[in-house]
Amino acid sequence: MSDLTRTEVIKLIAIAQGNLNLRGVNLEKVDLSFLCLKGANLNGAKLIEANLRGANLERANLGGANLRGADLVLANLTGADLRQANLTGANLGGAKGI
Repeated sequence: MSDLTRTEVIKLIAIAQGNLNLRGVNLEKVDLSFLCLKGANLNGAKLIEANLRGANLERANLGGANLRGADLVLANLTGADLRQANLTGANLGGAKGI
């Protein structure tokens, strides 16, 4: 399962002051819906079946992230780096910026 919970991620967002680094973190099946992850470093993160519905991922680094089966409905991906990200089975319905 995941290394971090939704509550822990929210606490990290609050203290990161726009420099959230979750590089390589396991967030499998974590509910991150509607969170502001703008500019976050999620490079290589494990986001398998994560709930990112409505999340703000503007300019986030998702390079090499595993988003297999993730829910990205209505997520803001404007300017996000998705190079080498695994989006197999991800739901991108209504996502912005793709």
